Amino acid sequence: MSLNEHSMQALSWRKLYLSRAKLKASSRTSALLSGFAMVAMVEVQLDANHDYPQGLLIAFSACTTVLVAVHLFALMISTCILPNIEAVSNVHNLNSVKESPHERMHRHIELAWAFSTVIGTLLFLAEVVLLCWVKFLPLKNSSQNSSSTITSGEAAAIASTSIMVPFGLIFIVFAVHFYRSLVSHKTDRQFQELNELAEFARLQDQLDHRGDPISPGVSHFA
Repeated sequence: MSLNEHSMQALSWRKLYLSRAKLKASSRTSALLSGFAMVAMVEVQLDANHDYPQGLLIAFSACTTVLVAVHLFALMISTCILPNIEAVSNVHNLNSVKESPHERMHRHIELAWAFSTVIGTLLFLAEVVLLCWVKFLPLKNSSQNSSSTITSGEAAAIASTSIMVPFGLIFIVFAVHFYRSLVSHKTDRQFQELNELAEFARLQDQLDHRGDPISPGVSHFA
């Protein structure tokens, strides 16, 4: 096997292991967060005597449904593709990497990764805020003669929202920064790999021409 082929094989194996790691992380995260969302919807106890705002109930129901659907979609992609990648990665043969679908299914893997780690996490943060409003809004002040304009339940919900909103903004900023850093790293790595391939090709060309016959420049003496 030439140096160029060996380098391409190593690159394919690195992509395979990265795809497998992304699918495993997506499946674990999606299963965990979707389970929490379902438990939150089932276990929440609505006060029948309290008049909830219609928009709050619709937002909570819609956010939970979209959250579960996004994570289940990512989990479905991971469950369908991961066994095929695992079967190839367990075979100790360099040429077996060509049998893995990670190159053809690259967009699906990235979609599952984005749904699970970015969109799904943002929806889960929104789910926590809405759950706090649904849970604490019916609570009233302990004192009947209290002159406060907001109830204790509203104060608790506002406090949770005030804490979660900055964390959500930090998460978005980190996600954008991480994505840009990752793209920059991939670009630099690709340039480095192209330079390595060019160097390998030059060395291979030198090795191929080393055995070429050299025409004699001086005639033999009698």
